[in-house]
Amino acid sequence: MKTFNIFQKKIRPIILLFMLSPLVTVAQTTYQLSQTASNSVKVTGTSNVHDWSMISKQFESTGTFNFNARGEMTDVTALKFTLAAKSLKSGKSAMDGRTYKTLNATEFPKISYQLTFATVTMVQAKRYSIQTTGILTIAGKTQSLSMKVMALVNADGSISCHGSEQLMLTDYGIEPPSFMLGAMKVGNNLVVRFEFDYVKASVAK
Repeated sequence: MKTFNIFQKKIRPIILLFMLSPLVTVAQTTYQLSQTASNSVKVTGTSNVHDWSMISKQFESTGTFNFNARGEMTDVTALKFTLAAKSLKSGKSAMDGRTYKTLNATEFPKISYQLTFATVTMVQAKRYSIQTTGILTIAGKTQSLSMKVMALVNADGSISCHGSEQLMLTDYGIEPPSFMLGAMKVGNNLVVRFEFDYVKASVAK
């Protein structure tokens, strides 16, 4: 009888853990950007003459999103992003050229970001607020960046993310440029807005 009782005490926690395990199972899935027109990065700024904007649709990004057994997002454990500096376009070649010179795009052709930490909060079914901390590198200068990203898990399993963040050029060692022989002077503050659609890496199309 003692042997049976000891056996019960040992086996019961194992059975309980087995019963609860589906509730805590975490699935890690690698995602990459889908090939859709909706993916974009837009940079807007001000000057003493008028506001301006530049848009890029040429970038790469992959991320690892974690989900529990109920299909709820629980974490983002990895994410990286790279953008070709010369893919930013304003529609005005003179401004583009001056911007690439300011970014020293020949020596530093890539703008990159790498996630270091994320906290995921469900705001409603399939919708999440992700507070992120990462490392952003522009013109060879690296700074820590914290921002909030909103994410929606779509019916097909893809993940749509969007967000915006304000940056200061001088934080990256960049002197705000001027145009037209100094008549137009760009402000130090920029706003970066992005829209990304991620799909599972094995089904990206």
